[in-house]
Amino acid sequence: MNAYQITGTTGIDSLRAVTLPDPTPGPGEVLVRIRATCLNYRDYMNVMGIRGVTGPVPRIPCSDGAGEVTAVGEGVSQFKPGDRVVCPFMPSWLDGEFSQTHASQALGGAVDGLLRELAVIRAESLLPIPDYLSTEAAATLPCAAVTAWDALHCRGGLKAGETVLILGTGGVSVFALQFAKLAGARVLATTSCDIKAKHLLQLGADAVHNYKTDPDWDQWAVTQTGGLGVDKVVEIGGPETLNRSVKATRFGGHIALIGVLTGTSGDVQTVQILRKGIRLDGIYVGSREMFAQMLAEMERVKLQPVIDSVFEFHDAPSAFQRIASGKHFGKIVIRV
Repeated sequence: MNAYQITGTTGIDSLRAVTLPDPTPGPGEVLVRIRATCLNYRDYMNVMGIRGVTGPVPRIPCSDGAGEVTAVGEGVSQFKPGDRVVCPFMPSWLDGEFSQTHASQALGGAVDGLLRELAVIRAESLLPIPDYLSTEAAATLPCAAVTAWDALHCRGGLKAGETVLILGTGGVSVFALQFAKLAGARVLATTSCDIKAKHLLQLGADAVHNYKTDPDWDQWAVTQTGGLGVDKVVEIGGPETLNRSVKATRFGGHIALIGVLTGTSGDVQTVQILRKGIRLDGIYVGSREMFAQMLAEMERVKLQPVIDSVFEFHDAPSAFQRIASGKHFGKIVIRV
């Protein structure tokens, strides 16, 4: 099979096309012909060697993928050849609490990912793709969409009428906007680009703030809520934005800490988290059961992911250059 491997820490140049032996499914396993993968910032970090590759090299990148079953192992009855399927970010996390064991199975980091033609996955991990979604659309869901769903619903307990603040226009933020509006919430959004601000408004954002022209987006959010602060924050920036997110959150509010776009450590004003009684949750994607719940709700309303661009497999390095540019809005897909 054809695949890509991270072969070093020299950036996109270290992403090499390779030929590997075709895998064979064992008992309880399914052979999936990958038809599409999707990039997350984590994949870009791994390819670039930013803060270290999660696993040893060579490593096949990309956690997100969807395709069709081509063969099944002994004992598999829930899938047959030709079925379209999507794989969760951590195939071992079926339900229940998160654990170190599940983290050690995260695709594209701890173990090989899906930027390849064929992959063997446990049958119990896979989910059927709803008929209304294309395979490319399904490939955008395992990381960013499930993360947003977990942040808002599973950990956040989002209710209609609450106000959600999303930061930027990355995959998690855009999915969070869609899910929050679907739940009847009010959404405030930030961006550094007026063109992206228009896209956010078109998707349903109630108000958008350009933090390049006015960096005090936390005060803007407080003003937008009559001085109370927002109920929920989908926090994707990390150390350089967390303190502002705390300031923007109401007493008793919730912050879902997801991203590390500004780094992995920094000064955090913990006293404000304490005084305001804020609940701060670290979110590392979610389980298969969360994925299934999200898919059911998406299918109910025929919700479509926002896709920025689609690249062909032979041009995969260009997809990583696209995410590096920061110009994308929505998900970047590679057709395998």
